[in-house]
Amino acid sequence: MPRQYAWAGLVALLLSGFSGWLSWTSPLCWIATGLLLVSAAIVLYLASRAPVEIYDSHVKIGRTAIPWKQIRRLDRSASTPLMIRLTLADKSRHLIIYPGDPESSSGLLRNLRRYSREALIDGVPYRQFWGEALTAAGAKKQLPAPRYPLMLPDDEAEVERMFQRLKSVGHLDQKTSSEDK
Repeated sequence: MPRQYAWAGLVALLLSGFSGWLSWTSPLCWIATGLLLVSAAIVLYLASRAPVEIYDSHVKIGRTAIPWKQIRRLDRSASTPLMIRLTLADKSRHLIIYPGDPESSSGLLRNLRRYSREALIDGVPYRQFWGEALTAAGAKKQLPAPRYPLMLPDDEAEVERMFQRLKSVGHLDQKTSSEDK
């Protein structure tokens, strides 16, 4: 993609030169010359951006290698071209400008987000951003299920008395054992 940006920048420079030549006869062409020069500068700047390479242990931006554990914050500011601000553990910041097509930009963004396990992603913690379960320490304590009364307190007391009698005597009826025979 930077090759396409380089060609577009060179074309814009050539057009600004032609527009500058026309400006000697028509002063209104200076506006077009200025706009073409500004657009050529922007496109050539995008073409000169360092490549971004993703590895298992680090991300490489040009010649700079940044370990994944050093990234503390990853904020996306634009999508075309992709602009990402990385904040590292030592509070330094790196701005990544990636002028690729939307598919490769979204792939790069997804990989940067996936590997940056220690980082806040757009202000959201990594686990929460990806929808992973919180650890036991971070999870909220669950309250016990509410206990709803099934009987009135008098009925509960009666059932408790009957249970105690059944435990001690072995049967619930009020008759004496001589009457049963």
